[in-house]
Order: sequence, then structure tokens, then C-alpha cells
Amino acid sequence: MLPSGMSRVLSITILISLYIFAAECKFETLAHLRPQATDDSQARAVGDLLQRLIGARANEFIVVVNRSLGLANGDLDTYELRSARNEMISVTGNTGVAAATGIYNYLKYFCNCHVSWSGDQLRVPSPLPSITGVLKITTPNRFRYYQNVCTQSYSMVWWDWERWEREIDWMALNGINLPLAFSGQEAIWQEVYLSLGLNQSDIDSFFTGPAFLAWGRMSNLHGWGGPLPQSWHLKQLYLQYKILDRMRSLGMIPVLPAFAGQVPEAISKIYPKANVTKLDPWSHFNCTYSCAYLLDPRDPLFQHIGTLFMTQLVRQFGTDHVYNADTFNEMTPASSEPAYLSSISAAVFSAMTSADPQAVWLMQGWLFVHQPTFWRPPQIKALLGGVPLGRMIVLDLIAESNPMYSSTQSFYGQPFIWCMLHNFGGNSGLFGTVESINRGPFEALSFPNSTMVGTGLTPEGIEQNPVVYELMSELAWRREPVNLQKWVSLYSARRYGSRDENVAAAWSLLFRSIYNCTVPFYKNHNHSPLVHRPSLRMNTDVWYNRSDLFEAWRLMYIAAKPLMSVETFKHDLVDVTREALQLAVSEYYLEIRKAFQKHLLSELLTAGGVLVYDLLPELDRLLSSESRFLLGVWLEQARSLALDEREASLYEMNARNQITLWGPEGNILDYASKEWGGLIGDYYSQRWSLFVTTLVKCVDRGSPFKQDAFNRDVFKVEKGFVYNQRRYPSKPTGDTYEIATRVFLKYYRPIMKKLSTACHSVISLEESPIFQDLFPQ
Repeated sequence: MLPSGMSRVLSITILISLYIFAAECKFETLAHLRPQATDDSQARAVGDLLQRLIGARANEFIVVVNRSLGLANGDLDTYELRSARNEMISVTGNTGVAAATGIYNYLKYFCNCHVSWSGDQLRVPSPLPSITGVLKITTPNRFRYYQNVCTQSYSMVWWDWERWEREIDWMALNGINLPLAFSGQEAIWQEVYLSLGLNQSDIDSFFTGPAFLAWGRMSNLHGWGGPLPQSWHLKQLYLQYKILDRMRSLGMIPVLPAFAGQVPEAISKIYPKANVTKLDPWSHFNCTYSCAYLLDPRDPLFQHIGTLFMTQLVRQFGTDHVYNADTFNEMTPASSEPAYLSSISAAVFSAMTSADPQAVWLMQGWLFVHQPTFWRPPQIKALLGGVPLGRMIVLDLIAESNPMYSSTQSFYGQPFIWCMLHNFGGNSGLFGTVESINRGPFEALSFPNSTMVGTGLTPEGIEQNPVVYELMSELAWRREPVNLQKWVSLYSARRYGSRDENVAAAWSLLFRSIYNCTVPFYKNHNHSPLVHRPSLRMNTDVWYNRSDLFEAWRLMYIAAKPLMSVETFKHDLVDVTREALQLAVSEYYLEIRKAFQKHLLSELLTAGGVLVYDLLPELDRLLSSESRFLLGVWLEQARSLALDEREASLYEMNARNQITLWGPEGNILDYASKEWGGLIGDYYSQRWSLFVTTLVKCVDRGSPFKQDAFNRDVFKVEKGFVYNQRRYPSKPTGDTYEIATRVFLKYYRPIMKKLSTACHSVISLEESPIFQDLFPQ
């Protein structure tokens, strides 16, 4: 008999060995998830991408895709860079994505170039800088996932092929190999429901409008913003064909939708014996536009519908064997019994495999974060356990702030992807959790018995804070955290093509403050009073030292004049100035509230006048001078997809409602707020003007401020904006540097002095339009 100590060591060794064996076997279930395109076609696709990116200079690169390179490195994506003949650069990747990532890293770190949502800096040196020896990089992450289900509605809803092409290029350059591909699915669902006997009216009342499709797909909403025109289905089908073709040509594995059990209410008319459960309304909606109908997974109709959809889906789009379905997104299941929850997930998976025996279910893990009182360990384990180990991938959706892998024993054995959510609703505003994302993926990978298989970007909305997404994308190819201060210094140099010391210092300040949030995830949302319906109880807290932001603003302005021709710098100067003015709004709000509470009419008029008649108009002018901060672009994109004026009006209403009221009655008011030129002037400013005017009247008359009455009045302003159909410029107006200079000289010093009354009296009492309106001479 072995000594007890040695016995324990041997037992532990055996257990570890068994776990490793089980993990290896389990991950073999994902081995079939690989690019469909040939090596040569992937190489051509990368060459075409380079041509779009840098034009004729693309001919100075030799691109090779050789999948055996990955097999030699544990089937993980790998690229090699080396100098070749005639001052050319050779890149070899085991996939097109690996090769594109290698090229972008070369452009970043050898050529000091940059590609982002908010502009490019592509002054490529000639000749191309040489490489000593062979630079070989292998990612430790099998998958690099991209998109939140909501991204399709908050950011991508109005995109045409040109914009999608640009985004797919960005994905490849940043190493994304597992992107969501959800366009066009409503056309297939329409055919399925028509074949089941529903009529067009039943289907029209089920689908939401374009800007709310994400929540229709997750069964949170039905009908609101609709009906969907038939032309929408045709255009989205055509777009999806092109999206999938391009993604696959680059070696990506697109993720398609699947059936999760939600059905139109009318299904009960056709199948009266079907076991359909009506769930409670979602969020702040009532059953007019909410209340999901869930088909019981044990009902034979469940498999019939699921199989029918999956069969038509695969027939239309082909498949790469990964499917997304989100059960109970922000909704409470009918039962907490583990057996019931297991039956749900087993049925969803069975419907997938009935049409595709190699199906892998990819599920957003948001439900576990959103409803922690319901999703206890037995419930989570039951839902995940309804699917064979290794046939589900769970997105740990907001792991940078609230990781779930550590409290669920790595999702009880199912593979998971460590994700950075970062942004809610596509909000404007500088924000990041750089220290968390710098260490989080590596901690998850080394977690005991970790089943992590990749990293992911899962923002609800994009086209903001590109620095955070570039950092996170790069970390997916590293094996240890970076030196953040060194990294951001290099980032600023390549983003602007300049090593200006003031700019580098500004970014250093931003990274240690506004980009380093450590508060709980539910406080990350943009709570600025600027973009919320005014009240006397608004939150003005921030998670960083305000003086760091103001000093960064000063440094950016000092460096501005010679850099204004660089589109990335121009964008960032506007963005940092916008953030500073957003804080200025908070300070004036505090003065307004204090003056009202102390019944100081003069101070109220002064602070209110500055805010409504100077600060907000200046902010609107600043944003209107930069092409990526324009309301008109968003509205023009929406209208451009229409065939006639009726469709254009429907799409425009969707576009306006989503970024303001979010629902017919302001149900999720200001959740998807944006700070755009035109929106500041005609929406936010109007609300603030009414608020200040109301407070002035209350002080003058000695009456209390009644929030309910104000809400009714301001709702008329908000709803009026949604339906007024006013046109807004889609091209920038005004001189950005001139406006930024005026704003800086006017507001920097008062802000740094905490907006003391002596410093911020830009408009005198008698000059205040509010004073003139209420007390005419």
C-alpha cells in the first residue's frame, strides 16, 4: 500500500490527467470548425483587402495562406513575416485572417500606420521597412469572436455593402475569425411562418421595425416600429449573401441564427393544441409590444419549426456549423426546475442538429449576469447541461467587469469565450477598462480547469473608443499583458503619424483615468445629465479624476494646429472636447439645481442662460464640424434603404426613436443616447431649455417643481423630434479648429476652476434670453 501522502498525490495526478483527457476530447468536438475556402482563395481575398486599404502599395506584399502552418502549432492561427526580394514583405498565415492580422501588425509596428472606425493613418514608408529574420506569432486563442446581438440594431442596421465591406476588412485586420452574421433572417422566418399557415398580417404584427430587430429576434419585442416592408427582406437577403461570401473568403467562420422557441402569438390559432406559454412583458413595455410566446420544447411542434427554419437557413446561406440562439434574454423562464431548463436547451440543440448534425450552439451568457437571483448554480448547470459537453460555446459577455466563468467552474465544462462588452446602446463618451482587459483574458486562461477557447468583442454599439478595441484585439494574439503606458504611447504615435510629446502625454492621462474604469459594470453606462431627461435628481458622478481629462484636453488643443489635416486627430480633438463639455454641462446643472433649491433667481438665470444659449449651441457647432458626429448621416443612411417615401418615413422614425424615446412612450428613454451635431441642438438643448424655463417660473411664482408635470411637457418635445422629419446635414459644416479654439478659450479655465460663478458668467443676467422671454422690458 502506498503512503497516504503519496496516494493523495497520485489521486490528484490521475484526476488532472483525466480532466486533461476530457478537455482534449471535448475540444475535439470543435475541430470541424475551420475555414471552408481554399488556401489560394483566402490568399487572394487578403490581397484584395490590401488593395482596398493601401492601393498600389499592396503589390509590395507577398501573401500566402498555408493551413499546414496552423497544424504545426496546435491548430492555432499563426502568421510569419519576413523580408523578401526587391524590398518586398512576405506574410504567410494558416488562414486568411491570420495573414491579414500579420499584415496589420506589420503596418502598425514597422510602418507606424493605423486603421480604425474613426479614420485611417496610412502613410506607408517607401521602401517598406525590412524585417530581420522571421517574425512568427501564434495566438493562444482558437477563436476571436465579434459582435453582440444588439450591435446589429444599434450600429449596423442601416449599413450598405460598402460599409459592411469596410467592417469585414477591419475584422480580418484585427484577427476576428468568428463573427456574427444575422442579416436576412426575417426573410427566412417569413417563409417558415407562411408555410405553417400564418398570414401576412400575423407576420407583420410579429416582426419589429428595422432599428429594433435585435429585440424581436430575442423575443423581447414584437410589432414595434414595423411592419417590415417586403423590399427590406429582399435587400437584407442580398446583403447577407455578400457578407457571408466575403467572410468565408477570408477564412472566417460566420455564426448564423437558430430557433430558441419564441413564436408569434398567432401560432395558437393554427395549432390550438400547441403548448405555448405567455411570458411577462420585457423591460418597461406592456404586452402591446412585448410579452413573448414560448413554445414548450416538449411539444412536437417545437422540433418541427426549429428543423424547418434550420433547413431553409442552411439551404439559403450554407453553414459553418455555429449557430446563435439566446433563450430567456432578460426574461424569466416559466419554471426554475432544472429538468425544465435542461429540456429547453436540449430541444434548442436538437432542432439545430436535426438540420446540421455538426451544429455547435453559441449562446450569449448575458442572462446569467442580468438575472442572478434566478440563475443560481443549479439553474445554470441545468441549462448548460442540456447540451453535450463541447457542443456549446458560451460567451462570457461582460467578463471585463463581471466575469461568470469563475463562479460557474468554467461554465460547468462547456467551452467559453472571454468577452469585453464595453459599450451599452452605442453611447457616445470616452470609456474603457484597460487594466481589466489587460489581465482578464490571461487570468481566465490560467483559471483551474479552464475551458476558455477564445476572446471576444461584444459591444452593444460600435464606432466609438477605437483605442479600446485595438488593444483588446491585439491582446488576443499575446501571451501576457502589455505595458499599458508604453502601448498607448505607440498607439498615439501611429494613430496620428506624429510623436508630438503633448499628444503622447494626453493619451497617457486618458489611459490612467477615463479609460481605466473599475466600478461595477452597471455604472459604466453614460449617466451624463447632458443626454438624459432633466430632473432635480440627476447623477453627475464619474469614475476618474476630472482634472486628468481637462489636462488631456489642454494638451490635445496645444498640439492641434499642425495636426488638423490628420483625420484621426481631428476626430479625437472633437471627441475629447466633447467629453470636457459634457462635464461642463454637469457642473452647470449642479449650479442650476443649487440656485433653484435656494430660490436664487439671478444665479438660476445666469447658469441656465450659459448652458442653454452658449454651451450647448457651441457643442452642437463643434460636433457638426466633424463627419462622424452628425445626426444627418444616421438619418440619411436609414432613408437611403427605402424604395419610396412611405418606407423612408418608417425607417427615419425607427432611426430617430431608437436614439431618443426607445419605444412609443419613452420606454427605455435615452438608453441609446448619442452626442451628435443636430441632435444636441434640436433635441437635448430643447429639453434643457424647457427645464430651465420651468424652474425659473417656479422660483418666480414661488411654486414647487413637479417632475410628473414636466415629464408630460417634455415628452411632447421628445415625441415631436421623432416625427418632425426635419432634414439635417450629412456633411460637416464650420471650421473645427476655429470652433475648438473658441470653446477652449471660453470654457477651459472655468472648468479647471470647477466652474466658479466668477469665471463662467459668459452671458450676463440681462443678456440671458430666458430673462428677456420671461421678463420683457
